[in-house]
Amino acid sequence: MNHQRFDGADAAQIFAEDGQQPRIHSSDALCCGTFGELLQGQLPAASVPCDAHFLVTMPIARFARAHFMPIAGTRLVTVYPSHKVKAKRLAEDLVIALGASGGILLLESELPEGKGLASSSADLVATARSIAGCFKRRIRTSLIEKLMADIEPSDGVMYPGVVAYQQRSCTLLSFLGQMPPLGIVGIDEGGTVETVKYDQQRGEISASRRAEYQDLLDSARIAIARGDTATIGKIATASALLHQERTPKKHLKSMVKASEAAGALGVIVAHSGTMIGILLDRTAADFPRKLRSVLAGVSPFDNAPEIYLTMSGCR
Repeated sequence: MNHQRFDGADAAQIFAEDGQQPRIHSSDALCCGTFGELLQGQLPAASVPCDAHFLVTMPIARFARAHFMPIAGTRLVTVYPSHKVKAKRLAEDLVIALGASGGILLLESELPEGKGLASSSADLVATARSIAGCFKRRIRTSLIEKLMADIEPSDGVMYPGVVAYQQRSCTLLSFLGQMPPLGIVGIDEGGTVETVKYDQQRGEISASRRAEYQDLLDSARIAIARGDTATIGKIATASALLHQERTPKKHLKSMVKASEAAGALGVIVAHSGTMIGILLDRTAADFPRKLRSVLAGVSPFDNAPEIYLTMSGCR
């Protein structure tokens, strides 16, 4: 797989070794998803430029993969599966921006759609990486973010590690570091959430709530830098409970109780999705015991939970 990262090069700059137009070939690329968000809400208006909505990513080792095969003489892109219309749009916009050929885009993903695991964002970033690799071009991250912002609110999965991100404008607020090795026992409450529709229905929140989110973000900066898993768990739980006012999860209270009974770190939710998880420190000596306890604790309302692993560095 091509793990190319976008950098500061011009969107149309070609890095061919011989200085000539590069050989056109097919290219594979991937991008990880996230398990919901460590934190999501709104910051005080004076503290951020433009939109105050933000999130903090929770990268997991589940991936979207893209394979692009160019076809000379066309700017159109045919995508498989055909319902991946967001990736088709980004691919066609990108090849036009690059002055490159269209072609065939194949996508596969370990991330279920509409669940809050950043499946669409991962598709889009993997698509862009595949096209960039195909034509031997390096692309400004800002160009990819602009194209993504025109499509839908997106997660910051184009960056390695954990980031604070403005999902509506697709703008980086800051790098927060690498997530410690955590395990997430996740359950799905069913149904799907469509990102654009969800975002359009979100209202504004009070100044006092915004101050709470600012405090949580400040705590996250310190906790992630220190690898402080206990505080990371508390931040995730606080964000889940705050968001319960807006998008209720019917099993949230039960998941909190199961987490507390097992001595786990806390709970995490897909704020714009259907997933809830319980966080565990994979480096702890008692991790196997706590994992068994959590699995037993969630069995009354989900007898087939999945285990997700965080990753350090999102590619």
